[in-house]
Amino acid sequence: MAVGEGTLPTLHPVAGFKLGTTEAGIKTPGRADLVVMEICEGGTVAGVFTRNAFCAAPVQIAKQHLSAVNSRYFIVNTGNANAGTGEQGLKDSVSTCNAMAQLMSCESNEILPFSTGVIGEPLPIGKITAALPKAVAVLSNDGWSAAAKGIMTTDTRPKAASHQFEFLGQAVTVTGMAKGAGMIKPNMATMLAYVATNAAVDTEILNKMVADAVNASFNRITIDGDTSTNDACMLVATGQLEIPVIDSVSHELFLPLQACIDKVCIELAQGLVRDGEGASKFVSVNVTGGLDEEECLQVAYTVAESPLVKTALFASDPNWGRLLMAIGRAGIDNLDVNLVNVKIGDVLIAENGSRAESYTEEKGETAMAGEEISIGIDLSRGNASVTVWTSDLSHEYVRINAEYRT
Repeated sequence: MAVGEGTLPTLHPVAGFKLGTTEAGIKTPGRADLVVMEICEGGTVAGVFTRNAFCAAPVQIAKQHLSAVNSRYFIVNTGNANAGTGEQGLKDSVSTCNAMAQLMSCESNEILPFSTGVIGEPLPIGKITAALPKAVAVLSNDGWSAAAKGIMTTDTRPKAASHQFEFLGQAVTVTGMAKGAGMIKPNMATMLAYVATNAAVDTEILNKMVADAVNASFNRITIDGDTSTNDACMLVATGQLEIPVIDSVSHELFLPLQACIDKVCIELAQGLVRDGEGASKFVSVNVTGGLDEEECLQVAYTVAESPLVKTALFASDPNWGRLLMAIGRAGIDNLDVNLVNVKIGDVLIAENGSRAESYTEEKGETAMAGEEISIGIDLSRGNASVTVWTSDLSHEYVRINAEYRT
């Protein structure tokens, strides 16, 4: 199950960034499950990682390596998260980096490891190191599509996005891919996301760019309210354009590039929701009239993560009382419920805290019938607003997660 067609767009190559995908047999024989990415000399890398206290071994090693030197390679394996694996998990992540360093004649800390899959199982390090040469052999600027498939776990389809714009007669490119379908409330990024641009960006500015892009995209989605142990979102700038490095927010390329990165990340984040485990609905929860963004997010996430709301969405049931319930328990101080208005699509269902006089069940059913649904909530107490994207909760979600390890 998934919402929409999910066809991959044209994925523009990013000069200075190559991807190679192969089969290592980590969990499922015969499927692509190992991806290597190569960053050109002089490229810069920034990233954000999960805030889950049980963060996986590769997250810990990747953070250490990223803070030490310029990164040259990413290694991503699926089928095994290498999380909850203790000291041995850390050694296995380092062993992966060591094997790649020997293969590519570079330093081990120039390599960032990433893993996704089942938590608590030992990483099959032998399978990974044996398959690394095969992934390296197919490194290509055109490897985005294969890599987007290679990083999938319970995803039913790959997610990638790509945009270009012209600046001083040159084509600035931003291309990215992401994976994730369950255990998604990023709280920093997504399950795994990789975005690259051919512009040259100072590391400090690149860190700001990835943080701002994540907050506008991956930090605005939820499928089940659970933050993964392995989340990471990486942004790479290869510097292959003949344009001076972006070293401040006043650089004339900063704003258009940030806008393009944001656009790619939003498309990727929405793609994750559309392919959420068991999803049959893509839902936008728009909260307006808040005192500040934080309380708007409180309301939006409470609604988006309510099992009662999500099951009503799956049933296409305009059970608007569940929306009022969720808004009321969001923990907003001094909320005047008599000022709250709620819409489903263009249908006003609650006005001034109670059923709108114009509302009929037939109108509500029509508004809930489509694959894409918009819930509008006006708190009528300020000027802040946010949008959070979510999915419904179906029988299929339960089946997928009940059978995940079998």
